[in-house]
Amino acid sequence: MTVRTRFAPSPTGYLHIGGVRTALFNWLFARRHGGRFILRIDDTDQRRNVREALQPILDGFRWLGLDWDEGPEVGGPHAPYFQSGRQARHQEAVERLLAGGHAYRDYATADEIQAEREAAQRRKQRFIYSRRWMAETPAEAAAFESQGRRAVVRLKMPREGVCAFDDQVRGPVAFEWALEQDHVVQRADGSCLYHLASAVDDHDFEITHVIRAVEHLSNTPRQIFITRALGYDAPAYAHLPYVAEPGSAEKLSKRKLNAYLQHPDFRKLHEHGAAIMSALGESPPPQSFNPLVVEFYRTVGYRPEALLNYLLLLGWSLDDRTEMFTTAEMIAQFTLDRVNRSAASFDALKLLAFEERYMQRLPAEARVAAVVPFLQRCGALPPSPTASDLGRVSRVVAAAGERIRVAGDIVNYTDFFQSDRAFPYDEKAFRKRLRADGAAARLERFRAALETVEPYDAETLNGVMHRFVEAEAIPIGRIVHAVRVAVTGKAVGFGLFEGMEILGRAACLARIDRALEELERSAAERV
Repeated sequence: MTVRTRFAPSPTGYLHIGGVRTALFNWLFARRHGGRFILRIDDTDQRRNVREALQPILDGFRWLGLDWDEGPEVGGPHAPYFQSGRQARHQEAVERLLAGGHAYRDYATADEIQAEREAAQRRKQRFIYSRRWMAETPAEAAAFESQGRRAVVRLKMPREGVCAFDDQVRGPVAFEWALEQDHVVQRADGSCLYHLASAVDDHDFEITHVIRAVEHLSNTPRQIFITRALGYDAPAYAHLPYVAEPGSAEKLSKRKLNAYLQHPDFRKLHEHGAAIMSALGESPPPQSFNPLVVEFYRTVGYRPEALLNYLLLLGWSLDDRTEMFTTAEMIAQFTLDRVNRSAASFDALKLLAFEERYMQRLPAEARVAAVVPFLQRCGALPPSPTASDLGRVSRVVAAAGERIRVAGDIVNYTDFFQSDRAFPYDEKAFRKRLRADGAAARLERFRAALETVEPYDAETLNGVMHRFVEAEAIPIGRIVHAVRVAVTGKAVGFGLFEGMEILGRAACLARIDRALEELERSAAERV
């Protein structure tokens, strides 16, 4: 038997982090067993589908490296891979269910169903539909239709016995048939609902293992009923623990984003990304720019392998100490019996820590390649950078070291790639460090010391600075901060002397001159 798994997103929004975790487990299981991973688009609910949402889903999977063997843009022997294109097969299944007595046409109105529900509540009983408006013959259907009623198709669920199956994660599971409702599988307009479409398509696509989130566990009895009624072999089921809210056991939900942003760790992750986008001068779509959506991580420069590694550990573990896995190691080690039953909390700072580790482990050339697109997006590098441009990027990245946690963090160092006469100043730092009493004169004297120093490197510059403060008999803080603001525009950054070496003598002198001119101009304006 060839293992075949599937992930079936609905094109109703951006790719959610919890959904990606489920897709990852399906992908790993298929790859571990030499099987096939199928991407199917469950677009049966045309009212909620968003045409523009599909491409970000596909792009997100490609960015993560979760390639699919069959599906949109790939094709395969079971096309089409959109449920909306499989309506004829779904209708055929409905007709077979009706003919076999496993479903019926129901002509009840919403108000009539609600009245029965409320009556059951008053009796303090569980609501089970009476089937009062059920039509099982053409004559019964004609009688209801003469009243102007329209039918839906409902499953005729058993009223006794147990639906039992072995879940690959949760073990033996049993549901009483008597507690199951007569679920609607076809709307009055003829469109089929998820449960029927999913069962039919899983059969047609030869899916052997349905690996999905635990919130679908309660759907399984009705899908098993449909599968058996149609004479299909049932797939194996595995229900994964859901991804929980930060610091909570509640299920992570896109609807509660504003509440999550009050959590300090979650807010820190979001603000870090927002600062990068602000520096880039870009405004991503609001619905995609939050840490619950994969596009957020792609936009601000996370490593896809870091995100996958973190998601792997949301509900799965190899042992109590191993956390870092290559993709090959994930495939080799992944088994369903190591999936936990309890929910795993989304830990924003742990995810960032994974990202930092992956970034620091990258070879120097790969780190440079990761940050270059961000420098190009903000105009700090041309579309076709020269070898000299890339050499400077390499030196900045090496000097910044662990300060570059995600590729987008390079935007904090655009001053190394901007004109000596045009890079911006942090106004607060400029005012505090350069407009202090005597700061301009000290900066001018330090500039003179830079004109002849040889060699112009970090070690020599450090010596020049210490000799300067000794000769001036001042604390080092009274000159070093002024120099930093003058040559970088900022109050903080990586080592000042490493930065001055990267800029070179001519640029440093030009930048100090510009700062002195700005001080002289502002002084003249105050007179």
